[in-house]
Amino acid sequence: MEYGVAKIALPGHGQSGDHHVVRCNRNGVLIAAIDGIGHGEEAAEAATVAASILNASVEPIISLVEQCHERLRPTRGVVLSVASIDPAHGMMTWIGVGNVQGVLMRADAKNGNQKETLLLRAGVVGSRLPPLQATVIPVAKDDTLFFVTDGVSSDFVENLPVLGNPQRAADRILERYQMGNDDALVLIARMVGIRT
Repeated sequence: MEYGVAKIALPGHGQSGDHHVVRCNRNGVLIAAIDGIGHGEEAAEAATVAASILNASVEPIISLVEQCHERLRPTRGVVLSVASIDPAHGMMTWIGVGNVQGVLMRADAKNGNQKETLLLRAGVVGSRLPPLQATVIPVAKDDTLFFVTDGVSSDFVENLPVLGNPQRAADRILERYQMGNDDALVLIARMVGIRT
């Protein structure tokens, strides 16, 4: 996995409430973008709790989101999108609660759509958890996953780079599309190790 992350706190605040997770283990790769509700210290604390749960457990992603929900009840809560990638079988399971956008750009579109968009379910992890249903889709070598928080304009999807350096692409998207009214995070991951 090659990945890049670009983030910025809301001007005037020392901490960002937007966090990310990229964790590899023998089962695959877990990738998440987390947006603590609001901004500032309390948003950062909620996002940190969610990130620590996602980093510590190897449960299926629905179980991980449910664990986050239980632990985040005393906090403001978070919205998040999570993907679990199985490189040995060329499959990705992903789920989104709230408004952290997820897009998969396919390196080779001959077998269908070049762009897949994550279905987001309304809710807040830690407060109002919707019925959870993950989606499983095939992935191939050099497919690229994009997660962005709501401090980034949804227009970012109009010019997604399929190839190129993920860090430079994340920096460029943040620079061009950040809205300046909230914390903002861009996480880009290219799947270079898919075996099928």
